[in-house]
Amino acid sequence: METLLIVIFVLGYLAITLEHNLKIDKLIPALAMMAILWALMAFGIDSFSTWFDSGKHALLESFSGFGHEEKMHVLEETLLHHLGKTSEILVFLLGAMTIVEIIDYFDGFATIKSFVKTRSKQKILWIFAFLAFILSAIIDNLTATIVLISILQKIVKDRNTRLWYAGLIVIAANAGGAWSPIGDVTTTMLWIGNKVSTAKLIGYLLLPSLVCMLLPTFVASFMPAFKGEIDADEATPPKSKFGPKMLYLGLSAIVFVPIFKTITHLPPYVGMMLSLAVVATFAEIYSSSKIAISSVDPESDAGAHHSPVHSALTKIELPSILFFLGILMAVAALESLGLLFNFAEGLKQGMPLLGTEIEGTQISDLVVILLGIGSAVIDNVPLVAASLGMFSEPIDNPLWHFIAYSAGTGGSMLIIGSAAGVVAMGMEKIDFFWYLRKMGWLAFIGFIAGAICFIGMRFFF
Repeated sequence: METLLIVIFVLGYLAITLEHNLKIDKLIPALAMMAILWALMAFGIDSFSTWFDSGKHALLESFSGFGHEEKMHVLEETLLHHLGKTSEILVFLLGAMTIVEIIDYFDGFATIKSFVKTRSKQKILWIFAFLAFILSAIIDNLTATIVLISILQKIVKDRNTRLWYAGLIVIAANAGGAWSPIGDVTTTMLWIGNKVSTAKLIGYLLLPSLVCMLLPTFVASFMPAFKGEIDADEATPPKSKFGPKMLYLGLSAIVFVPIFKTITHLPPYVGMMLSLAVVATFAEIYSSSKIAISSVDPESDAGAHHSPVHSALTKIELPSILFFLGILMAVAALESLGLLFNFAEGLKQGMPLLGTEIEGTQISDLVVILLGIGSAVIDNVPLVAASLGMFSEPIDNPLWHFIAYSAGTGGSMLIIGSAAGVVAMGMEKIDFFWYLRKMGWLAFIGFIAGAICFIGMRFFF
């Protein structure tokens, strides 16, 4: 039965990667794969001898001795647990995307666009790379990618050129998210799991993450796609005088989310909903002021009562949300059977090469690097969850920081390997194989360079 589940998972992933060849939207195989995997698990529950307890990050003891009803109860509880964890991410994403669309409703991103005076493609590349690296550490790599691609669409009109920028934004955003406890979901998991502290995480990973961003950007800056200048954009009057206010309010509201989490210890999506409520309130107030907005006829009574919140919600990329749901829940199915845990444990025991002695424990650097490469194919969240159950090192052991780096940046090698990549794929309709050919090798050299930097730095800590 386990073999059948793995085959279905592989076929589902192939269908996703061949989306443009099959002429089928990627959300269809993602949702089908998720539903079929869980259905087969329910039908064959009695044949499974192991089960992974996600709450304790360990295999469930004596699962093989459970009766049918007891096993079904465990399956239902596990399904509900993973749906809850996945929903936290999706609701957070919905809130962030809605805030971004509200800002765009008032043409707020034109404010940042006005700051970019240069027309040089190379200079614009470096500006966006550093913005992605810094913003992702503050507002997380997913939200930073949404914001920056939205701005990019205002500055670079040629789509073919914009695809190159979007690819480098994904690499830079994932690198920036790795060194911040709120920059990526995996670092947040390690932070909440009391495996890393904020100060040590920044100390260990800031330089390797910077190298991971700088090297691909430096190499790309000499490529033909970034030679010359972008076409000059005709100056257009702002849609609304409230644009700058909504931009600063929206970004401040997103930055407030980690502060809210620190104070209340509640999941990030709760703070994001509060931030959305505040931004939406001001949006409604400004909209009802009968300010001329180009998308609404100012002479129309309907225009005076047009809701920016409703308008923003109609522009949300719901197919991307459903695709994310399917992918995370499908991977959760494999995690629940302990397949990922056993795979990671096998790597740990079978590859002692490149290991280094850390506080008396033999840890394989190669295993952690492979975990990073694996996160480009399989979602990094369950891989990090498996590592939490595999290793018992104390807080701030270099192993945990290396895992945070590898899982956070390794996903850049494939467009579907990270949440930032998935969002960029949806916003710009990036082809899987185009990204693999053009960006995969850039992400790989950045990942390896950062890993070498981390291994070298470890001897000085």
